[in-house]
Amino acid sequence: MTAGRWLPDPPRDPGQPTHRPPRECPVCSTRLALTRLGCPGCGTELSGGFVQCAYCGLSDDDLELLRVFLTSRGNMKELERHLGVSYPTARQRFADVLGRLGLEEAPPVVDREQILSDLAAGVISVDQAEARLRA
Repeated sequence: MTAGRWLPDPPRDPGQPTHRPPRECPVCSTRLALTRLGCPGCGTELSGGFVQCAYCGLSDDDLELLRVFLTSRGNMKELERHLGVSYPTARQRFADVLGRLGLEEAPPVVDREQILSDLAAGVISVDQAEARLRA
């Protein structure tokens, strides 16, 4: 990485494994520490404590979801179309990825139409509707 720019990984040797490392210890479920790196070209190895990429442990599907979300500049409707699922399902999948990254999702957006519909149907009182609209 150079001065804030991300550089792509070098091309992989087709003979080398392309497995993703596990994020957690299979015995005690503690997050694993990255302590060894190796060069497939010359065989050089480095040992020490290295910072892991938070995104490297995500599945290919999760990474694709993030790619689409970012390239669409956070447009959840575009994510919905790409995944071929309903809007609530797209939002849930995104929330699941945020959870796997240890990030909290933003507070839910107030659904004004639903609140007014519930008020009209008598499901909630005027006071409850006002409180929800102010939230």
